[in-house]
Amino acid sequence: MSIEAGKAEGKAGGRIRLGMVGGGEGAFIGAVHRIAARIDDHYELVAGALSSTPEKSLRSAAALGLARAYADYRTMAREEAARPDGIEAVAIVTPNDQHAPAAQAFLEAGIHVICDKPVTTTLADAQRLKALAQSRGRLFAVTYNYSGYPMVRHARRMVREGALGNIRLVQVEYVQDWLTESLESTGQKQAAWRTDPKRSGAGGCVGDIGTHAYQLAGFVTGLQPTQLCAELSTFVPGRALDDNVQVMLRYANGARGLLWASQVAPGNENGLRLRLYGDKGGLEWRQEHPNQLHWSPFGQPTQTIARGTGAANGDAARVTRLPSGHPEGYLEGFATIYSEIAQALHAAREGQAPPADVVFPTIADGVHGMAFIEAAVHSAAEGARWVEVPA
Repeated sequence: MSIEAGKAEGKAGGRIRLGMVGGGEGAFIGAVHRIAARIDDHYELVAGALSSTPEKSLRSAAALGLARAYADYRTMAREEAARPDGIEAVAIVTPNDQHAPAAQAFLEAGIHVICDKPVTTTLADAQRLKALAQSRGRLFAVTYNYSGYPMVRHARRMVREGALGNIRLVQVEYVQDWLTESLESTGQKQAAWRTDPKRSGAGGCVGDIGTHAYQLAGFVTGLQPTQLCAELSTFVPGRALDDNVQVMLRYANGARGLLWASQVAPGNENGLRLRLYGDKGGLEWRQEHPNQLHWSPFGQPTQTIARGTGAANGDAARVTRLPSGHPEGYLEGFATIYSEIAQALHAAREGQAPPADVVFPTIADGVHGMAFIEAAVHSAAEGARWVEVPA
C-alpha cells in the first residue's frame, strides 16, 4: 500500500486519536513526533501529559492547544480509557527512565503504545512490557525512525531477494560530536538526562545512538548477532556514562560485524552510515545523504540508486512522497514510521491484521535493543570479552 493510499484510507476511517507523554517545553523530540504524526494526516493529537512537572505540563498543553491536558500520565491513562472519545494510542517521548512505567499504565488501560527508543532502561523491563502488550492485545511500536527511509527499505528488499548473496560483513556507525565537551555541566537539558545513569540507564552513547545503528543493521540484513565484544569509553572527565562505543559482532550465519558509535568525534553531525558486503556485492547508505543508495555488484562499477526514480524498487516507492530531486529526510522518514503504525491501528479498529507490506519497529525490536545494550555493558565491564547476546 502506498503512502497516498494509506492517507486516503486514514481519512476514510477517521483520524487516530493520539495522546502524548513528555515532549513539552524545551523538548526536542516531542515536536519531531508531533510533526511526523501529522505529515500524512493519520492522527489528531487530542490529549497530553507533557511534563513531569504538573504546572509545566498544563502550560505546554495550553501552548499546543490540546483539547485535554493532564498533570500526570497515570491520570491521563485512567481518564482517557474511560472516555468514549478517548485516545486510541499514546506517544511516549520522555527520558528513558519514564518509558516503562508510562507504557505499562497505558497498556493496562487498553491503549496502544508508540514509544521512543531505547524502549526501557533494562532488558527485564522490556521483556515484561512485551508480555503485557501481547496479553492485552495492544500494538507496541518503537520509533527507530531510520528504518522508515525509502532507500533503507530498498536495501532491505535487495538483501531479502538475494542480490548481495550471503552476507559476510556488516559495518555500521553513528557518529556525532555534540558531547565533545561537558555540555551536561552547563545545564543543557538534552545532555543532562542522557549522561545521567538514573535517567538514561546503564548505557550512554551505546543506548542513545548505538541502538539506532544496531537496529538499522538488523532491519536491513534480517540478522541478529549471537555474540559481541564491546569497549565502552568515557573520554570527557567526570562524565558518568560512555560517550564512545566500539563493538565487534558475530552472526549465526558466519558473518562478522563492526559497530562504532560516538558523541565525541569533532566534525561529525549525525553520521549514521551502513555498509553491507555479501559474496555477490555490497551496499552503502548514509543518513546525511539519504536519497541515494550505492550498490556495488561484484566485478562491476558502483551504481547510485536514487529515491523517486525508476531504479527504486517497490518497497522504496510505497514510502516515497516527493518526486526525485526533492529531498526527503529525517522528518519524512519519521513520518513513514507513524504512517505504517497508523495502518496497523486502522486495521486493529476492525479487528484485522495490517496489510502484509506494512513494516515498523515493534516491542520485539525494543527488546533486541535492550539485549544489545546490556550485552555491550557486560562485555565492557569484563574487559571487552566476548559475551552472548540474549535472543
